Amino acid sequence: MPPRSIATSIFDELRAIQRAHGYLPEGELRTIGDRLDVPLYRLQAVASFFPHFFLKPPARAEVRVCGDMSCHRYGGNELRETLAARFQGQDAHITHVSCLGRCDLAPAIAVNDHIFERTSEAEASALIEAALAGASPEQLATRKHPPQRTPVMCDPYVAGDRTSDLEPRTSDLEPLTSSQYGVLRTYVQSKDWPGLIATLKASGLRGLGGAGFPTGMKWELVRNQPGDVKYIVCNADESEPGTIKDRHIMTNAPHLLVEGMILGGLVAGARHGVIYIRHEYTDQEHILQHEIDRCYREGILGTGVMGSDLSFDLEVFVSPGLYICGEESALLEAMEGKRAEPRNKPPFPGQHGGGLWGKPTVINNVETFFFVPVILARGLDWFKTAGRNGSAGVKFVGVSGDVTRPGVFEVPMGIPYRELIEQLAGGVAPGRTFKSFAPSGPAGGFLPARMADLPLDWNAMTQAGATVGSGAIVVCDDRACMLDMALNAVRFFRNESCGKCVPCRVGSAKLTDLLTGWTRGRRGPNDIALYEDLSHAMRQTSICGLGQVVPVPIASVLKHFPDEVDAHAKGVCPAGVCFRGRA
Repeated sequence: MPPRSIATSIFDELRAIQRAHGYLPEGELRTIGDRLDVPLYRLQAVASFFPHFFLKPPARAEVRVCGDMSCHRYGGNELRETLAARFQGQDAHITHVSCLGRCDLAPAIAVNDHIFERTSEAEASALIEAALAGASPEQLATRKHPPQRTPVMCDPYVAGDRTSDLEPRTSDLEPLTSSQYGVLRTYVQSKDWPGLIATLKASGLRGLGGAGFPTGMKWELVRNQPGDVKYIVCNADESEPGTIKDRHIMTNAPHLLVEGMILGGLVAGARHGVIYIRHEYTDQEHILQHEIDRCYREGILGTGVMGSDLSFDLEVFVSPGLYICGEESALLEAMEGKRAEPRNKPPFPGQHGGGLWGKPTVINNVETFFFVPVILARGLDWFKTAGRNGSAGVKFVGVSGDVTRPGVFEVPMGIPYRELIEQLAGGVAPGRTFKSFAPSGPAGGFLPARMADLPLDWNAMTQAGATVGSGAIVVCDDRACMLDMALNAVRFFRNESCGKCVPCRVGSAKLTDLLTGWTRGRRGPNDIALYEDLSHAMRQTSICGLGQVVPVPIASVLKHFPDEVDAHAKGVCPAGVCFRGRA
């Protein structure tokens, strides 16, 4: 069985109290503070930082409606306003929530911490009425749909030889065979860790969470750090709008994530790994825990991995929430029971003093760990030739927004975005025109439809002034106002700023105010200069990447849709979005 958790028990204690009382009474906080030797002010500081904890009794119906990017395109913000008006004066608190990770199933809402997908006004109203009538969390949960599980195409343990049949489509293969963890067995027997690193380096596998740091190099750096205590962490906190691919992988191929983490831990010299999963992924948390428990039963995890003299333990840590937890050092802070505020660097997580509990730590995302055993099983030749037009490898991408078949697709690198959007995802609705797309959520900005012939390729996108990023593709048709979409993206970053550094805290709020004025026809003569000054300051002085990318959505719209921006200054929204109801 798994050993006692290395992660702090503070969040488990807070969750237990909240389940029992509905909120965190001060007396209960004092009790656990005494037991854990943690001062009350620290517990209150941590609890007040994360929106899923309540320091006062909440409403009978706590309703949070997503209004970011894809949910915005599907009327999430209008739904929130309608529900707020309908239940005004009742014991219902209806508010906006940042991305719930259901961009392909928009609009999404959470009622008393249970998430519901593709929710109509009538369905949302019924859920709220049930909560007001005293429905228990378990009764609300029965209205949810379980995740659909289908094997993924790259799985080397799928029955049948699929290595030459890599077509870009959603996964619908035959059931998985039981002969899993074969790659791990091979390396446990050979202990050829330098060879494994060399293979990853030769493959060119990058971190697939957005940053793109070479995986083999990262693992080698931690391996070469002195000391016996090291950790390996999977960042499964995909909280940026449009980012849904890791949810798909965890649902359908948890064994490959676990195998990749064990391999990474053994290579780096770590004896303990943690999967840091976002709070909203309850189904995936259970799927992963089931797989981890199976691995302990079968001797794949624990002391004596697969009968060897090697040991590796793995656990799941449920995030207390917030997008900033996706930043690697903020994630580590949360795991240590603190407010999730980014650390100053250096030292970096892979170095002494920069990782979990100050120890060297490998941090990669779900998709990166997934591809490690895939590449090792299928070989370099497969990976190098799996792409198109000279691009190497395969990628999972999520396509959402104004398309007829939103979802996660497993595709060869080098595929044109137009093929992804118009063929695989079905394109925009009949009678509508494909207007723009965000290649990597709000952090990647917006590109016009004329640039959709660009390939899904790191170098090509960089040369075009864009990024592949995490592969979170959000599509807009001609009904979208690009200035409104930029405001939506910048508002997301403002809402999710941890507030630790002044440039991000103040700059994101100021840019939101600036764009709000532009969407209402108020653009002052010095606004562009102010925007440029703020952008420069935020890029140069923000502690982490969140503050550095806040200006990106605005910059992309100013660059690619200048006529639309100028029209607003004259009181006209070409898409008919921004001046509704104006006299």
